[in-house]
Amino acid sequence: MTRLRAQSLLRDVPDFPKPGILFKDITPVLADPQAVQEVIDHFAIFARKDPPDLVAGIESRGFVLGMPLALQLGVGFVPVRKLGKLPYRTISEEYALEYGTNTVEMHVDAVKPGQKVLVVDDLLATGGTAAATARLVERLEGEVTGFCFMIELDFLKGRKYLHGYEVLSLINFE
Repeated sequence: MTRLRAQSLLRDVPDFPKPGILFKDITPVLADPQAVQEVIDHFAIFARKDPPDLVAGIESRGFVLGMPLALQLGVGFVPVRKLGKLPYRTISEEYALEYGTNTVEMHVDAVKPGQKVLVVDDLLATGGTAAATARLVERLEGEVTGFCFMIELDFLKGRKYLHGYEVLSLINFE
């Protein structure tokens, strides 16, 4: 794949959110409409191989990328949020990440049985958040059609937790 405009715009932020973590900041990418469109277009090409009924975006940068993708595909959008942020009844899943644990939630009626769901986030690191999101979709009897990430940190080996799913990562760091 040719180098994406987005890759040249990424910014490294050392020691965020805690010491020892090198954070990949996508906000310069978001400020560039051409770069964002390029990312969304690549996600859409991937999504159309097994067209979803819904796009699930993982808080918070997954919202930023998932919503325009859902609009481009003509499908609904489902927010996957951190514990306590959704106003209606929810189901939840705890997961491990590279610097602790967290919990994600989805509304109990977000996915109908048999609906196909594409999961979107900005970054695949340890895979915990993405795997927890897949479990939420499947608990609601939906089918995960795949995952789209702008960035994958290969050295954290998060893809292994998504075994059996189609995964697209546009920018990889080894």
